[in-house]
Amino acid sequence: MTPEILAIIMFVTTLLFLLFGFPVAFTLAGSALIFAFIGDLLDIFNFRMLFFFPQRIYGIMINEALVAVPLFIFMGVMLEKTNIAAKLLVSIGDLFGSVRGGLGIGVVLVGMLLAASTGIVGATVVTMGMLALPTMIKAGYDEKIATGTICASGTLGQIIPPSIVLILLAEMLQGANEEAGLMTGDLAPLPVTAIDLFAGALIPGLILVAMFIIYILIVARLRPNDLPISKINKPKSLIYRNALFEVIPPIFLILAVLGSIFLGVATPTESASVGAAGAALLAFFRRDLSFKNVSEAAITTAKMSSFVFIILLGASMFSLVFRGFEGDAMISNFLTNMPGGEYGALFIVMITIFLLGFFLDYIEIIFVVIPLVGPGLIANGADPLWLGILISLNLQTSFLTPPFGFSLFFLRGVAAKEVKTINIYKGVIPYIFIQLISIALVFVFPQIATWLPRLIN
Repeated sequence: MTPEILAIIMFVTTLLFLLFGFPVAFTLAGSALIFAFIGDLLDIFNFRMLFFFPQRIYGIMINEALVAVPLFIFMGVMLEKTNIAAKLLVSIGDLFGSVRGGLGIGVVLVGMLLAASTGIVGATVVTMGMLALPTMIKAGYDEKIATGTICASGTLGQIIPPSIVLILLAEMLQGANEEAGLMTGDLAPLPVTAIDLFAGALIPGLILVAMFIIYILIVARLRPNDLPISKINKPKSLIYRNALFEVIPPIFLILAVLGSIFLGVATPTESASVGAAGAALLAFFRRDLSFKNVSEAAITTAKMSSFVFIILLGASMFSLVFRGFEGDAMISNFLTNMPGGEYGALFIVMITIFLLGFFLDYIEIIFVVIPLVGPGLIANGADPLWLGILISLNLQTSFLTPPFGFSLFFLRGVAAKEVKTINIYKGVIPYIFIQLISIALVFVFPQIATWLPRLIN
Protein backbone atom coordinates (compact mmCIF):
# COMPACT_ATOMS: atom_id res chain seq x y z
CA MET A 1 0.00 0.00 0.00
CA THR A 2 1.50 3.31 -1.12
CA PRO A 3 0.59 6.75 0.31
CA GLU A 4 -0.89 7.81 -3.04
CA ILE A 5 -3.27 4.84 -3.17
CA LEU A 6 -4.42 5.51 0.40
CA ALA A 7 -4.97 9.18 -0.55
CA ILE A 8 -7.23 8.11 -3.43
CA ILE A 9 -9.17 5.72 -1.19
CA MET A 10 -9.56 8.46 1.41
CA PHE A 11 -10.87 10.95 -1.17
CA VAL A 12 -13.36 8.49 -2.68
CA THR A 13 -14.55 7.35 0.76
CA THR A 14 -15.14 10.93 1.84
CA LEU A 15 -17.16 11.68 -1.31
CA LEU A 16 -19.31 8.59 -0.75
CA PHE A 17 -20.07 9.64 2.83
CA LEU A 18 -21.01 13.12 1.62
CA LEU A 19 -23.28 11.69 -1.07
CA PHE A 20 -25.09 9.63 1.58
CA GLY A 21 -25.86 12.84 3.45
CA PHE A 22 -23.52 12.64 6.45
CA PRO A 23 -22.67 16.01 8.08
CA VAL A 24 -20.02 17.68 5.95
CA ALA A 25 -17.65 19.02 8.61
CA PHE A 26 -17.63 15.82 10.66
CA THR A 27 -17.25 13.68 7.54
CA LEU A 28 -14.19 15.62 6.39
CA ALA A 29 -12.51 15.67 9.78
CA GLY A 30 -13.60 12.14 10.73
CA SER A 31 -12.39 10.47 7.54
CA ALA A 32 -9.11 12.38 7.83
CA LEU A 33 -8.55 11.10 11.39
CA ILE A 34 -9.46 7.52 10.47
CA PHE A 35 -7.11 7.41 7.49
CA ALA A 36 -4.37 9.19 9.42
CA PHE A 37 -4.57 6.38 12.00
CA ILE A 38 -4.58 3.73 9.25
CA GLY A 39 -1.60 5.41 7.56
CA ASP A 40 0.29 5.50 10.85
CA LEU A 41 -0.34 1.77 11.38
CA LEU A 42 0.92 1.04 7.86
CA ASP A 43 3.95 3.25 8.54
CA ILE A 44 3.19 5.53 5.55
CA PHE A 45 1.95 8.53 7.56
CA ASN A 46 3.34 10.28 10.62
CA PHE A 47 0.46 10.83 13.04
CA ARG A 48 2.42 13.67 14.63
CA MET A 49 1.62 15.79 11.56
CA LEU A 50 -1.76 16.40 13.19
CA PHE A 51 0.02 18.53 15.78
CA PHE A 52 0.10 21.23 13.07
CA PHE A 53 -3.71 21.36 13.03
CA PRO A 54 -4.04 23.87 15.93
CA GLN A 55 -1.82 26.25 13.96
CA ARG A 56 -4.20 25.95 11.03
CA ILE A 57 -7.16 26.75 13.29
CA TYR A 58 -5.32 29.78 14.63
CA GLY A 59 -4.58 30.91 11.07
CA ILE A 60 -8.30 30.78 10.26
CA MET A 61 -9.19 32.65 13.46
CA ILE A 62 -6.86 35.58 12.72
CA ASN A 63 -7.77 35.81 9.02
CA GLU A 64 -9.35 39.25 8.74
CA ALA A 65 -10.84 38.61 5.27
CA LEU A 66 -13.11 35.89 6.65
CA VAL A 67 -14.72 38.38 9.05
CA ALA A 68 -16.60 39.68 6.00
CA VAL A 69 -18.58 36.41 5.79
CA PRO A 70 -20.86 36.90 8.85
CA LEU A 71 -21.18 40.63 8.11
CA PHE A 72 -22.43 40.05 4.56
CA ILE A 73 -24.72 37.29 5.83
CA PHE A 74 -26.19 39.68 8.41
CA MET A 75 -26.68 42.31 5.70
CA GLY A 76 -28.64 39.89 3.52
CA VAL A 77 -30.70 38.40 6.32
CA MET A 78 -31.61 41.86 7.61
CA LEU A 79 -32.89 42.91 4.19
CA GLU A 80 -34.96 39.73 4.06
CA LYS A 81 -36.38 39.87 7.59
CA THR A 82 -37.44 43.52 7.30
CA ASN A 83 -39.32 42.90 4.01
CA ILE A 84 -37.13 45.35 2.08
CA ALA A 85 -36.42 42.62 -0.48
CA ALA A 86 -40.13 41.77 -0.78
CA LYS A 87 -41.13 45.40 -1.40
CA LEU A 88 -38.37 45.72 -3.99
CA LEU A 89 -39.77 42.71 -5.85
CA VAL A 90 -43.33 44.04 -5.87
CA SER A 91 -42.35 47.54 -7.09
CA ILE A 92 -40.13 46.31 -9.95
CA GLY A 93 -42.75 43.74 -10.92
CA ASP A 94 -45.31 46.54 -11.25
CA LEU A 95 -42.84 48.66 -13.22
CA PHE A 96 -42.26 46.03 -15.91
CA GLY A 97 -45.66 44.34 -15.76
CA SER A 98 -47.03 46.16 -18.83
CA VAL A 99 -44.33 44.63 -21.10
CA ARG A 100 -44.72 41.13 -22.54
CA GLY A 101 -42.41 39.03 -20.43
CA GLY A 102 -42.05 42.02 -18.11
CA LEU A 103 -42.66 40.05 -14.93
CA GLY A 104 -39.84 37.69 -15.89
CA ILE A 105 -37.53 40.62 -16.63
CA GLY A 106 -38.50 42.14 -13.30
CA VAL A 107 -37.63 38.91 -11.49
CA VAL A 108 -34.19 38.84 -13.16
CA LEU A 109 -33.50 42.48 -12.22
CA VAL A 110 -34.63 41.92 -8.64
CA GLY A 111 -32.43 38.81 -8.50
CA MET A 112 -29.51 40.97 -9.64
CA LEU A 113 -30.19 43.67 -7.02
CA LEU A 114 -30.71 41.15 -4.23
CA ALA A 115 -27.55 39.35 -5.30
CA ALA A 116 -25.59 42.59 -5.03
CA SER A 117 -27.12 43.42 -1.66
CA THR A 118 -27.38 40.01 0.01
CA GLY A 119 -25.26 37.38 -1.74
CA ILE A 120 -27.46 34.66 -0.20
CA VAL A 121 -29.04 32.35 -2.78
CA GLY A 122 -31.51 30.66 -0.44
CA ALA A 123 -33.00 33.90 0.84
CA THR A 124 -33.39 35.29 -2.69
CA VAL A 125 -35.05 32.18 -4.15
CA VAL A 126 -37.40 31.78 -1.18
CA THR A 127 -38.41 35.46 -1.24
CA MET A 128 -39.09 35.48 -4.98
CA GLY A 129 -40.75 32.05 -4.82
CA MET A 130 -43.22 33.22 -2.20
CA LEU A 131 -44.03 36.56 -3.86
CA ALA A 132 -43.29 36.40 -7.59
CA LEU A 133 -44.29 32.82 -8.43
CA PRO A 134 -47.99 33.15 -7.45
CA THR A 135 -48.15 36.47 -9.31
CA MET A 136 -46.58 34.99 -12.45
CA ILE A 137 -48.83 31.92 -12.40
CA LYS A 138 -51.91 34.08 -11.83
CA ALA A 139 -50.87 36.31 -14.75
CA GLY A 140 -50.85 33.25 -17.02
CA TYR A 141 -47.11 32.56 -17.21
CA ASP A 142 -46.05 29.05 -18.17
CA GLU A 143 -45.00 27.13 -15.05
CA LYS A 144 -41.66 26.09 -16.51
CA ILE A 145 -40.68 29.63 -17.50
CA ALA A 146 -41.82 31.10 -14.18
CA THR A 147 -40.03 28.57 -11.98
CA GLY A 148 -36.90 28.44 -14.14
CA THR A 149 -36.57 32.23 -14.14
CA ILE A 150 -36.92 32.43 -10.35
CA CYS A 151 -34.38 29.65 -9.74
CA ALA A 152 -31.84 31.10 -12.17
CA SER A 153 -32.24 34.68 -10.94
CA GLY A 154 -31.81 33.54 -7.35
CA THR A 155 -28.40 32.02 -8.13
CA LEU A 156 -26.99 35.37 -9.28
CA GLY A 157 -25.89 35.85 -5.67
CA GLN A 158 -23.13 33.35 -6.43
CA ILE A 159 -21.38 35.48 -9.04
CA ILE A 160 -22.46 39.11 -8.57
CA PRO A 161 -20.39 40.77 -5.81
CA PRO A 162 -20.41 41.04 -2.90
CA SER A 163 -20.66 37.25 -2.81
CA ILE A 164 -19.80 34.93 0.06
CA VAL A 165 -18.77 32.35 -2.52
CA LEU A 166 -16.15 34.73 -3.94
CA ILE A 167 -14.77 35.49 -0.47
CA LEU A 168 -14.33 31.80 0.36
CA LEU A 169 -13.02 31.02 -3.12
CA ALA A 170 -10.46 33.83 -2.85
CA GLU A 171 -9.22 32.35 0.42
CA MET A 172 -8.76 28.89 -1.11
CA LEU A 173 -7.21 30.24 -4.32
CA GLN A 174 -4.69 32.34 -2.41
CA GLY A 175 -3.47 29.21 -0.63
CA ALA A 176 -3.37 27.34 -3.95
CA ASN A 177 -1.48 30.23 -5.54
CA GLU A 178 1.17 30.19 -2.83
CA GLU A 179 1.63 26.43 -3.20
CA ALA A 180 1.88 26.78 -6.97
CA GLY A 181 4.58 29.41 -6.42
CA LEU A 182 6.59 26.95 -4.34
CA MET A 183 6.19 24.32 -7.06
CA THR A 184 7.40 26.66 -9.82
CA GLY A 185 10.04 28.49 -7.81
CA ASP A 186 8.11 31.77 -7.65
CA LEU A 187 8.46 32.71 -3.99
CA ALA A 188 6.42 35.93 -4.31
CA PRO A 189 3.39 35.25 -6.53
CA LEU A 190 0.85 38.02 -7.03
CA PRO A 191 -1.86 37.63 -4.35
CA VAL A 192 -5.43 36.66 -5.17
CA THR A 193 -7.79 38.73 -3.02
CA ALA A 194 -11.53 38.97 -2.62
CA ILE A 195 -11.32 42.45 -4.17
CA ASP A 196 -9.81 40.92 -7.31
CA LEU A 197 -12.55 38.31 -7.56
CA PHE A 198 -15.27 40.90 -6.86
CA ALA A 199 -13.98 43.04 -9.73
CA GLY A 200 -13.45 40.06 -12.00
CA ALA A 201 -16.95 38.71 -11.42
CA LEU A 202 -18.81 41.97 -12.01
CA ILE A 203 -18.75 41.98 -15.84
CA PRO A 204 -19.48 38.22 -16.22
CA GLY A 205 -22.36 38.64 -13.77
CA LEU A 206 -23.87 41.53 -15.74
CA ILE A 207 -23.42 39.60 -19.00
CA LEU A 208 -25.31 36.71 -17.42
CA VAL A 209 -28.16 39.04 -16.41
CA ALA A 210 -28.33 40.38 -19.97
CA MET A 211 -28.42 36.84 -21.39
CA PHE A 212 -31.28 35.91 -19.05
CA ILE A 213 -33.28 38.96 -20.18
CA ILE A 214 -32.57 38.30 -23.86
CA TYR A 215 -33.77 34.71 -23.44
CA ILE A 216 -37.03 35.91 -21.86
CA LEU A 217 -37.59 38.43 -24.67
CA ILE A 218 -36.96 35.74 -27.31
CA VAL A 219 -39.42 33.33 -25.67
CA ALA A 220 -41.96 36.16 -25.34
CA ARG A 221 -41.65 36.79 -29.08
CA LEU A 222 -41.84 33.12 -30.10
CA ARG A 223 -44.43 31.96 -27.56
CA PRO A 224 -46.41 35.04 -26.51
CA ASN A 225 -49.13 32.98 -24.81
CA ASP A 226 -46.59 31.66 -22.31
CA LEU A 227 -45.58 35.17 -21.19
CA PRO A 228 -48.69 37.36 -21.30
CA ILE A 229 -48.82 41.06 -20.48
CA SER A 230 -49.81 41.61 -16.84
CA LYS A 231 -52.72 43.80 -15.85
CA ILE A 232 -51.59 46.36 -13.27
CA ASN A 233 -54.47 48.13 -11.53
CA LYS A 234 -52.38 51.00 -10.21
CA PRO A 235 -51.87 54.54 -11.51
CA LYS A 236 -48.58 54.97 -13.34
CA SER A 237 -47.61 57.83 -11.03
CA LEU A 238 -47.98 55.50 -8.02
CA ILE A 239 -45.98 52.76 -9.75
CA TYR A 240 -43.12 55.17 -10.55
CA ARG A 241 -43.17 56.63 -7.04
CA ASN A 242 -43.08 53.19 -5.40
CA ALA A 243 -40.31 52.02 -7.72
CA LEU A 244 -38.24 55.11 -6.93
CA PHE A 245 -38.79 54.77 -3.19
CA GLU A 246 -38.08 51.02 -3.09
CA VAL A 247 -35.23 50.79 -5.62
CA ILE A 248 -33.04 53.82 -4.88
CA PRO A 249 -32.11 52.97 -1.24
CA PRO A 250 -30.91 49.40 -1.99
CA ILE A 251 -28.97 50.68 -5.02
CA PHE A 252 -27.36 53.34 -2.83
CA LEU A 253 -26.41 50.61 -0.33
CA ILE A 254 -24.92 48.48 -3.13
CA LEU A 255 -22.91 51.42 -4.47
CA ALA A 256 -21.66 52.21 -0.98
CA VAL A 257 -20.45 48.64 -0.46
CA LEU A 258 -18.98 47.92 -3.90
CA GLY A 259 -17.81 51.48 -4.50
CA SER A 260 -15.80 51.53 -1.29
CA ILE A 261 -14.13 48.27 -2.33
CA PHE A 262 -13.34 49.13 -5.96
CA LEU A 263 -12.14 52.65 -5.15
CA GLY A 264 -9.76 51.29 -2.55
CA VAL A 265 -11.43 53.20 0.27
CA ALA A 266 -12.22 50.06 2.27
CA THR A 267 -11.32 46.38 2.39
CA PRO A 268 -14.07 43.78 1.83
CA THR A 269 -14.30 43.32 5.59
CA GLU A 270 -14.72 47.04 6.22
CA SER A 271 -17.24 47.40 3.39
CA ALA A 272 -19.14 44.42 4.78
CA SER A 273 -19.52 46.29 8.07
CA VAL A 274 -20.81 49.28 6.09
CA GLY A 275 -23.33 46.99 4.39
CA ALA A 276 -24.49 45.42 7.64
CA ALA A 277 -24.92 48.79 9.34
CA GLY A 278 -26.49 50.25 6.19
CA ALA A 279 -29.09 47.46 6.00
CA ALA A 280 -30.04 48.08 9.64
CA LEU A 281 -30.28 51.86 9.06
CA LEU A 282 -32.38 51.29 5.95
CA ALA A 283 -34.79 49.18 7.96
CA PHE A 284 -34.81 51.78 10.75
CA PHE A 285 -35.70 54.70 8.48
CA ARG A 286 -38.47 52.61 6.92
CA ARG A 287 -39.79 51.74 10.37
CA ASP A 288 -39.27 48.04 9.71
CA LEU A 289 -36.58 47.64 12.36
CA SER A 290 -37.63 45.83 15.52
CA PHE A 291 -35.98 43.82 18.27
CA LYS A 292 -37.54 40.67 16.82
CA ASN A 293 -36.09 41.32 13.36
CA VAL A 294 -32.63 42.13 14.71
CA SER A 295 -32.55 39.08 17.00
CA GLU A 296 -33.77 36.75 14.23
CA ALA A 297 -31.18 38.18 11.84
CA ALA A 298 -28.43 37.77 14.44
CA ILE A 299 -29.40 34.16 15.22
CA THR A 300 -29.63 33.23 11.53
CA THR A 301 -26.27 34.88 10.90
CA ALA A 302 -24.68 32.95 13.77
CA LYS A 303 -26.07 29.65 12.47
CA MET A 304 -24.99 30.20 8.87
CA SER A 305 -21.56 31.50 9.86
CA SER A 306 -21.00 28.54 12.20
CA PHE A 307 -21.96 26.20 9.35
CA VAL A 308 -19.37 27.79 7.04
CA PHE A 309 -16.52 27.91 9.56
CA ILE A 310 -16.98 24.42 10.99
CA ILE A 311 -16.78 23.08 7.42
CA LEU A 312 -13.64 25.17 6.87
CA LEU A 313 -12.04 23.56 9.94
CA GLY A 314 -13.02 20.07 8.82
CA ALA A 315 -11.68 20.74 5.33
CA SER A 316 -8.41 21.99 6.84
CA MET A 317 -8.00 18.68 8.68
CA PHE A 318 -8.79 16.75 5.50
CA SER A 319 -6.29 18.79 3.48
CA LEU A 320 -3.56 18.28 6.09
CA VAL A 321 -3.87 14.48 6.03
CA PHE A 322 -4.31 14.34 2.24
CA ARG A 323 -1.06 16.23 1.78
CA GLY A 324 0.59 13.95 4.33
CA PHE A 325 -0.17 11.12 1.91
CA GLU A 326 1.45 13.21 -0.87
CA GLY A 327 -1.93 13.41 -2.57
CA ASP A 328 -1.36 17.04 -3.59
CA ALA A 329 1.82 16.11 -5.48
CA MET A 330 0.00 13.20 -7.14
CA ILE A 331 -2.82 15.44 -8.39
CA SER A 332 -0.36 18.10 -9.53
CA ASN A 333 1.62 15.56 -11.57
CA PHE A 334 -1.61 14.19 -13.05
CA LEU A 335 -2.79 17.62 -14.16
CA THR A 336 0.63 18.61 -15.48
CA ASN A 337 0.84 15.52 -17.67
CA MET A 338 -2.69 15.77 -19.05
CA PRO A 339 -3.03 15.81 -22.86
CA GLY A 340 -3.65 19.35 -24.06
CA GLY A 341 -1.50 20.94 -21.37
CA GLU A 342 -3.07 23.78 -19.38
CA TYR A 343 -6.38 23.75 -21.24
CA GLY A 344 -6.78 19.98 -21.18
CA ALA A 345 -6.26 19.88 -17.42
CA LEU A 346 -8.58 22.83 -16.87
CA PHE A 347 -11.29 21.24 -19.01
CA ILE A 348 -11.15 18.01 -16.97
CA VAL A 349 -11.32 19.92 -13.68
CA MET A 350 -14.27 22.05 -14.85
CA ILE A 351 -16.17 18.96 -15.99
CA THR A 352 -15.45 17.32 -12.62
CA ILE A 353 -16.69 20.36 -10.67
CA PHE A 354 -19.81 20.52 -12.87
CA LEU A 355 -20.59 16.84 -12.19
CA LEU A 356 -19.88 17.18 -8.46
CA GLY A 357 -22.31 20.09 -8.43
CA PHE A 358 -25.12 17.61 -9.12
CA PHE A 359 -24.57 16.12 -5.67
CA LEU A 360 -22.43 18.37 -3.44
CA ASP A 361 -22.89 21.84 -1.99
CA TYR A 362 -20.71 24.66 -3.32
CA ILE A 363 -19.02 25.04 0.07
CA GLU A 364 -17.97 21.38 0.02
CA ILE A 365 -16.55 21.77 -3.48
CA ILE A 366 -14.66 24.96 -2.59
CA PHE A 367 -13.13 23.58 0.60
CA VAL A 368 -12.37 20.05 -0.64
CA VAL A 369 -11.70 20.20 -4.38
CA ILE A 370 -10.10 23.62 -4.94
CA PRO A 371 -7.13 23.11 -2.55
CA LEU A 372 -6.39 19.82 -4.33
CA VAL A 373 -6.58 20.88 -7.98
CA GLY A 374 -5.83 24.61 -7.67
CA PRO A 375 -2.04 24.43 -7.18
CA GLY A 376 -1.59 22.10 -10.17
CA LEU A 377 -3.70 24.24 -12.50
CA ILE A 378 -1.96 27.49 -11.48
CA ALA A 379 1.48 25.89 -11.71
CA ASN A 380 0.43 24.66 -15.15
CA GLY A 381 -0.07 28.26 -16.31
CA ALA A 382 -3.67 29.15 -15.45
CA ASP A 383 -4.24 32.74 -14.29
CA PRO A 384 -5.60 32.33 -10.72
CA LEU A 385 -8.05 35.22 -11.15
CA TRP A 386 -9.40 33.83 -14.44
CA LEU A 387 -9.54 30.39 -12.86
CA GLY A 388 -11.52 31.73 -9.90
CA ILE A 389 -14.18 33.34 -12.11
CA LEU A 390 -14.54 30.17 -14.20
CA ILE A 391 -14.98 28.09 -11.05
CA SER A 392 -17.47 30.53 -9.52
CA LEU A 393 -19.61 30.43 -12.70
CA ASN A 394 -19.39 26.65 -12.64
CA LEU A 395 -20.42 26.52 -8.99
CA GLN A 396 -23.36 28.79 -9.78
CA THR A 397 -24.51 26.23 -12.34
CA SER A 398 -24.47 23.56 -9.62
CA PHE A 399 -27.35 25.37 -7.89
CA LEU A 400 -29.54 24.68 -10.92
CA THR A 401 -28.57 21.17 -11.95
CA PRO A 402 -31.12 18.44 -11.12
CA PRO A 403 -31.62 16.35 -9.12
CA PHE A 404 -29.95 18.06 -6.14
CA GLY A 405 -29.67 21.71 -7.19
CA PHE A 406 -30.27 23.75 -4.06
CA SER A 407 -32.29 26.43 -5.85
CA LEU A 408 -34.70 23.72 -6.97
CA PHE A 409 -35.14 22.56 -3.38
CA PHE A 410 -35.59 26.11 -2.09
CA LEU A 411 -38.32 26.85 -4.64
CA ARG A 412 -40.01 23.49 -4.20
CA GLY A 413 -40.25 24.20 -0.47
CA VAL A 414 -42.23 27.43 -0.91
CA ALA A 415 -44.10 26.77 -4.17
CA ALA A 416 -47.75 25.73 -4.12
CA LYS A 417 -48.51 22.01 -4.29
CA GLU A 418 -50.12 22.56 -7.70
CA VAL A 419 -46.70 23.49 -9.16
CA LYS A 420 -45.19 20.28 -10.51
CA THR A 421 -41.63 19.41 -9.54
CA ILE A 422 -40.92 18.16 -13.06
CA ASN A 423 -41.81 21.62 -14.39
CA ILE A 424 -39.26 23.20 -12.04
CA TYR A 425 -36.63 20.80 -13.39
CA LYS A 426 -37.59 21.47 -17.01
CA GLY A 427 -37.71 25.21 -16.40
CA VAL A 428 -34.06 25.51 -15.37
CA ILE A 429 -32.64 23.56 -18.33
CA PRO A 430 -32.47 26.59 -20.71
CA TYR A 431 -30.78 28.61 -17.97
CA ILE A 432 -28.22 25.83 -17.42
CA PHE A 433 -27.28 26.12 -21.09
CA ILE A 434 -27.02 29.90 -20.72
CA GLN A 435 -24.70 29.37 -17.76
CA LEU A 436 -22.54 27.02 -19.85
CA ILE A 437 -22.39 29.63 -22.63
CA SER A 438 -21.20 32.22 -20.10
CA ILE A 439 -18.47 29.83 -18.91
CA ALA A 440 -17.40 29.28 -22.53
CA LEU A 441 -17.27 33.06 -23.13
CA VAL A 442 -15.00 33.64 -20.12
CA PHE A 443 -12.91 30.61 -21.13
CA VAL A 444 -12.36 31.91 -24.68
CA PHE A 445 -12.09 35.59 -23.72
CA PRO A 446 -10.25 35.78 -20.35
CA GLN A 447 -10.28 39.59 -20.57
CA ILE A 448 -13.94 39.51 -19.52
CA ALA A 449 -12.74 38.46 -16.07
CA THR A 450 -9.32 40.10 -15.91
CA TRP A 451 -9.83 43.56 -17.47
CA LEU A 452 -11.56 45.33 -14.56
CA PRO A 453 -9.29 43.97 -11.77
CA ARG A 454 -6.24 45.09 -13.71
CA LEU A 455 -7.83 48.49 -14.33
CA ILE A 456 -8.51 49.22 -10.65
CA ASN A 457 -5.11 47.86 -9.60
